[in-house]
Amino acid sequence: MSLTFESIQRACTAQSRVDTPLGPMRLVRTANGLAGAWFDGQKHHPGELGANERPDDPLLRSAATQLRRYFAGMDTNFDLPLDLLGTEFQRAVWATLQRIPAGETRAYGDIARALGSPQAVRAVGAAVGRNPISLIVPCHRVVGRDGSLTGYAGGIERKQALLKLEHAATSARRRATA
Repeated sequence: MSLTFESIQRACTAQSRVDTPLGPMRLVRTANGLAGAWFDGQKHHPGELGANERPDDPLLRSAATQLRRYFAGMDTNFDLPLDLLGTEFQRAVWATLQRIPAGETRAYGDIARALGSPQAVRAVGAAVGRNPISLIVPCHRVVGRDGSLTGYAGGIERKQALLKLEHAATSARRRATA
């Protein structure tokens, strides 16, 4: 188990599940914010957590509502307090991911350059892969240098579906405001 997930295990105060069109997700919070969102079966899923199941928790309920709106194509942005537990470098990568607009993608090298470390492409890839707040911290918007859909801890099929959903939602919003 990684340091990130050990930290989440220790700090987790509540958890719940939400059904999505791409499969169930586990949502986890700490006293400071949302700390985890994983699809069942995704890589680096922390497994069983000791915190109480609390679907009535206001933050977890808000996260579930926002995920439903996302999957309905109604809103591709999330407004939730996050508690990103990881190394300083991982948190920097995850903060950069949050600045990628819905419907757009960035290459791993773009993120490394944005962090001022153009040689850190592999380290960026490792941090992206360990993102504990899947979808909400949009690691699915990261692609290979040539635009190819490279690895996604939730599976390439989910990555394709998420990008397709976001493209359709942002295109519909552009048409509505034109």
